[in-house]
Amino acid sequence: YRQVIAAPTSRRLIIARYRRATWDTLVHGETPFQCTVCDRKFSSSVALRYHLRIHTGEKPYECTICNKKFSRLWTLRTHLRLHTGERPARCTVCSKTFRTASYLTMHLRTHTGEKPFTCNDCGMQFVVGGALKAHIKCVHAKTRDFECTACSKKFSTSGHLRTHLRTHTGERPFACSVCNKKCSTPAALRTHLRVHTGEKPFECSVCSRKFVHSCSLKAHLKAHTGENKPRVVTDREIRE
Repeated sequence: YRQVIAAPTSRRLIIARYRRATWDTLVHGETPFQCTVCDRKFSSSVALRYHLRIHTGEKPYECTICNKKFSRLWTLRTHLRLHTGERPARCTVCSKTFRTASYLTMHLRTHTGEKPFTCNDCGMQFVVGGALKAHIKCVHAKTRDFECTACSKKFSTSGHLRTHLRTHTGERPFACSVCNKKCSTPAALRTHLRVHTGEKPFECSVCSRKFVHSCSLKAHLKAHTGENKPRVVTDREIRE
């Protein structure tokens, strides 16, 4: 009996195999690999194997920092940038940076005004397809499939539930690269980083004063509208 040890496969070899596997699809339009669960067809066995994880729930790649699991290695690598703060994709209009090129593409729509995803029920338009799906579930379908095991509160998406659970566990997996302060969400970390960068993206349309937080701007605007003036108590209210 002789044990055979396979040599490690290089990234270049993997890419070459994938190109050969997808050649028939590119040239002849053939998709010979079919999913036995949903009958969807794929051009390669590799693509089919990744797809099957949707049905099996298999997530072999785990983040060593927050233990979140992923079905694909590249998704894990993108996720790790949440912890490292790496944002290699930069907007040429406003210089804002992003973790992936796809996030940059979605951001660019805020400059162009493009909203390619439209709700068939109410006509509301969205920048990304995920926002449209969440809108349909929350507003029209009113589905709350994800329930908190601690307080039974229900949510329309797993992401919203995951963020909520941190209010119970106290988990803060996103650390500031400057002062090591930890935050519960990437959005909270981005807001905190403005303390170090001095960025104040929220500007008053009346006096041009700028703020770090949107809630600070809203409170400030009341100074112009007069909404924050103290209410005068009448004599009748005092007697009552």
